[in-house]
Amino acid sequence: MRQEVVNALERLEAGDRDIRAFLPEPRRQQRVLGDFDDAAKQFNDSAPPDLFGVMIGVKDIINVDGLSTLAGSELPSSLFDGPEAAMIRRLRGAGALIAGKTVTTEFAFSEPGPTRNPRSHAHTPGGSSSGSAAAVAAGLVPIAIGTQTVDSIITPAAYCDVVGFKPSFGRIPLDGVVPFSPSMDHAGLLAVDVGTVGRGASVICDAWSDVKTRPGLVLGVPDLSYVGLADPEAVSMFEANLEALRARGYSIVETSLLSDIDSIRSTHRRLNAAEFAGVHADWFSRHGHRYRPRTAGLFAEGVALPESAVREGRESGEALRRSLEDEMNRHGIAAWISPGATGPAPLGLDYIGDPIMAVPWTHAHLPVVALPAGETSDGLPLGIQLAGRFNEDERLLDLAASVEEALRRFAEVTGSP
Repeated sequence: MRQEVVNALERLEAGDRDIRAFLPEPRRQQRVLGDFDDAAKQFNDSAPPDLFGVMIGVKDIINVDGLSTLAGSELPSSLFDGPEAAMIRRLRGAGALIAGKTVTTEFAFSEPGPTRNPRSHAHTPGGSSSGSAAAVAAGLVPIAIGTQTVDSIITPAAYCDVVGFKPSFGRIPLDGVVPFSPSMDHAGLLAVDVGTVGRGASVICDAWSDVKTRPGLVLGVPDLSYVGLADPEAVSMFEANLEALRARGYSIVETSLLSDIDSIRSTHRRLNAAEFAGVHADWFSRHGHRYRPRTAGLFAEGVALPESAVREGRESGEALRRSLEDEMNRHGIAAWISPGATGPAPLGLDYIGDPIMAVPWTHAHLPVVALPAGETSDGLPLGIQLAGRFNEDERLLDLAASVEEALRRFAEVTGSP
């Protein structure tokens, strides 16, 4: 298996020359093979764990022993030094190999890095888990770790044609992670399929368990004022996916939830900005000149907000979760379904895309799975997302696996992408 790791590392280095999903690391092969040899000795006398030898990319706001954390910024890496994140220790304990740090936007906000979308190099991979999504989409690694405070797992997954999973708030410990907005920061995974996501989630999520009951087959669609924020081609593909799911036995319930999406977006933004300013107060006072314009603008926005913005944001998220779950109870909804992004990946690398489709689910702390779900007429990926009940992540992944299979069979029958 050691030779397989060598081959995988060579493919990574060759494939990443154009994609630029990973931070450069001159001694990558030596480090990873050393980790493999250590893991092989550890599991020599027992059956290897499920992730033994699996290469995993890690977003560069997460501390990994032996690798610097830069958080996509020009600030001194020493500011972010600290113990290795618990999620990385869990991955190592399961035999996984850390392939390296993946590119992030500056402090996981909106100033992009150099990563390109593997499906079309002229288009953004999304942000801020851009490197993680692109690394999986390009076949450089089967799993990568990302984070999401607004849309940073779900939107890149949709743009890059991979599966993204943002667990319920708090299911993955965030020690060793450079914070953005602590009330809304989530860690999660991007992977080649739902099954692979599940393998990773079972290792890094707290109190993971096997699903004992089958998920329901009722899917809820939010109000048109939310769904209609996607562009016409994305909405058309979404509707085609709904028809495909109906044909496979799913019931679709249309609701009036999220008609107040503009208010949710504004409240979420205020909370993010206020908490970002608090996190960065000391760093900005010493290194403000090194912040890029959009990030500096968010800091200034947060400083100007009243202290009540944080309390109001948290209360809003809790109220939204209650209303979403009350509607699920009322109609027997197993999960909410909606477009994974407002459309395909935008042209150019400077704009990482509109995050709005992910905002309500992040704001409510609900688990979400993004799935590939067709293409535009120009061949760019489109996705859908499923949002489940709080702390029922395992059931949501089980449902996502069946939806993934239903859409795959639909594509085979119709010949659609």
